[in-house]
Amino acid sequence: MAPGSAQAVLLVLSELATNAVRHGRVPGRYYEVRIAYDAEKLVGIEVSDPREGLPRLGDASPDAERGRGLAIVEAFAEAWGVRERIVGKTVWARVRL
Repeated sequence: MAPGSAQAVLLVLSELATNAVRHGRVPGRYYEVRIAYDAEKLVGIEVSDPREGLPRLGDASPDAERGRGLAIVEAFAEAWGVRERIVGKTVWARVRL
């Protein structure tokens, strides 16, 4: 999979959304996904969840079944980061097509 491909966008979106569901869930609250495309061929992906606390890069062993989500995001995104919100946080990534 080429790092600038549409599949990379889907992979980054999938990893961020999965993290929100697995780690950012608060009963009775939802997560939100936003995707934008600009003239510079950058796709912006934002996933917000209601859980406090910042995500961190895992240090999963090669045979671990979990812990690689943000490492995958870092590998395929041109940039990524976290913004705190009044309730929860937004994890964002930018992927170039």
